[in-house]
Amino acid sequence: MKEKRVVITGLGAITPLGNSVEEFWYNAINAKSGAARILKFDPSLFKTQFACEVKGFDPQKYLERNEIRKSDLFTQYALYAATEAFEDSKIDVNSISPFDIGVIWGTGQGGMNTFEEEVKGYIENSNTPRFNPFFVPKLISNMASGMISMKFKLMGINYTTVSACATSNSAIMDAYNYIKFGKAKVFITGGSEAPITEASIGGFNAMRAMSTRNDNPSEASKPFDSERDGFVMGEGAGALVIEDLDHAKKRGAKIYAEIIGASMTADAYHMTATHPEGLGAAKAIELALDEAQINPEEVDYLNTHATSTPVGDLSEIKAITKIYGNAPKNLKISATKSMTGHLLGAAGAIESILCIKAINEGIIPPTINTNTIANEIPKKLNIITKEAITGTVNIAMNNTFGFGGHNAIVIFKKI
Repeated sequence: MKEKRVVITGLGAITPLGNSVEEFWYNAINAKSGAARILKFDPSLFKTQFACEVKGFDPQKYLERNEIRKSDLFTQYALYAATEAFEDSKIDVNSISPFDIGVIWGTGQGGMNTFEEEVKGYIENSNTPRFNPFFVPKLISNMASGMISMKFKLMGINYTTVSACATSNSAIMDAYNYIKFGKAKVFITGGSEAPITEASIGGFNAMRAMSTRNDNPSEASKPFDSERDGFVMGEGAGALVIEDLDHAKKRGAKIYAEIIGASMTADAYHMTATHPEGLGAAKAIELALDEAQINPEEVDYLNTHATSTPVGDLSEIKAITKIYGNAPKNLKISATKSMTGHLLGAAGAIESILCIKAINEGIIPPTINTNTIANEIPKKLNIITKEAITGTVNIAMNNTFGFGGHNAIVIFKKI
């Protein structure tokens, strides 16, 4: 069977930089930081007291009362982003068999807010077991994909991927493969996360994974910088409508880009640390390039995973240089988590959107806060800092890596 070509026809986002794709993109290319003191709870007792929170999101403005009552915040973000993506795609779901449209959605933590609220209520009520009847449905990770399917009456393949911070790239890859091999015509895919909670912040603090620059949150995320001290938590969702190219052409769809390659590997090394030499990540990049049938030098833009941790950033650089050498001619690199923070399971989705927008707009978003590239990073790597740059982007690649040693790479091409 001839493999299908797979394209992106719709985008949706809710991020710390904006509650639409256009607002998100505008602030990203204008080097804005989404970091500030946490407002969701009193963070004064925590080592890290700031995060990149979504601003101005009132679910009552966007969702039905029943959807809100039955859903955790990560699902609400998912529904919001998916709605924008579907509207952007202008797809008439009633003109297609509902079994031809699927949902593959990702989240790393699922209903963390719900879990905390319910357990606190249990303890505060003298251990009386009075749990909300929606406690379990709101908590479980697959509920975002389930509720997206219910909202839009989609009856095709439906499930959730969980691979920590590689999660939404894993979801995009799975959806891509199902369409490529003729198992579906259309997918809504991506990921959402709502991890700015006391338990989540406290847990990552205990691991010493997050920055503690409480005096200057907007400059705390410093990928590749010699003074980087950890990541900044972020939240939100990114959604992509992807479909069979022939199907998209037949309905006259606007096509943003084509997915031409994707891969996953495992480090098989450590629960939380990436392989110090970037072996698994380098192999994932190699496999994605092989599937795309392109040479490394054909990639114009790489959106790195780079979270601003001392170990993680360096291992990714080692993976990149294994493929590209220390002085690639064409590759431009940026780390947009410097602006959005790290959205965990939703990171790959929003960063894929930035890759796709870079292809369409000819603008590469910058890495902010990186003032002095660390000595151990090759100086001839073209890391875009401080300001966005303009230039042709025909092919863009998105790296994601997650706790457990998961590596997921997706490559996009102008069409």
